[in-house]
Amino acid sequence: MTENSLIVDSLSWFYRETTPQNPSDKPPVLMLHGLPSHSYTWRDVMLNLADNGFGAIAPDWIGSGMSGKPDKREFAYTAQAYQQGLSAFIEALGLEKFSLVVQGFLASVGIQYAFTHPQKIDRLIILNTPLSPSVKLPWLMKQWGVPFMGDMVTQDPLLVDRTLEGGSGFVIPDEHLNVYRKPFLKSSAVGRALLSTTQNLKLSQTMTEIETGFSNWQHPTLIIWGMADPWLSSEVPAQLATKYSNVELSQLKEAKHYPQEHWPQEVSEEIVNFLRRQAL
Repeated sequence: MTENSLIVDSLSWFYRETTPQNPSDKPPVLMLHGLPSHSYTWRDVMLNLADNGFGAIAPDWIGSGMSGKPDKREFAYTAQAYQQGLSAFIEALGLEKFSLVVQGFLASVGIQYAFTHPQKIDRLIILNTPLSPSVKLPWLMKQWGVPFMGDMVTQDPLLVDRTLEGGSGFVIPDEHLNVYRKPFLKSSAVGRALLSTTQNLKLSQTMTEIETGFSNWQHPTLIIWGMADPWLSSEVPAQLATKYSNVELSQLKEAKHYPQEHWPQEVSEEIVNFLRRQAL
């Protein structure tokens, strides 16, 4: 796995990439993380994909991980700004067609990108990502955007521990938590970016767009859902799989909000099988 950086329209993107020794003839896979994570969350899945012939790229969102954290006067930290930045990043990489994997709050921007750029997408894979206008930001995250409180909370590196372990329901070893904490220990900019992102999520508006977008979406779509997620109901993905013939649901009974952290093998197998399958 390589670690790379790329400047696109003055924005500095950091991304991890795996290149298989025996590549398949399938398009590469782009993997987008949620909050307050970064591309490291896909480490095991990416290696498993490479072992099965799939190249994978996982960027840190602007404001997260090792990517740039510009002032909000230079980057708005809105869904629209993230979509525009993601689109420019994809073009700079020269990705003509790819499969997209998303997980978590903010990763819904990736779904919005897919719905507005269907010609770019081979297949879409969704893990525990908000999908309905009824979704509410959990208090653990909502407090990041509260005036004054958010300014303090988002500067605490331990918010990573509380959120990733709170959402996954399992202990994450310190060797991994140290990687997630590192950006918070290096600079206060990541906390300010997280505060701005949280304040600008506008979940209701974004979810309404996604709900409407599914009605016109025809690409093969797999939803892999941690059924014990404390923040997102499993009813919505089940309803989508029932309503749309191109959407299928795979249930991970014991997994919670971040399935890739503790169930990477199961997640990888589902993704590989889905990507290898011939379209009906």
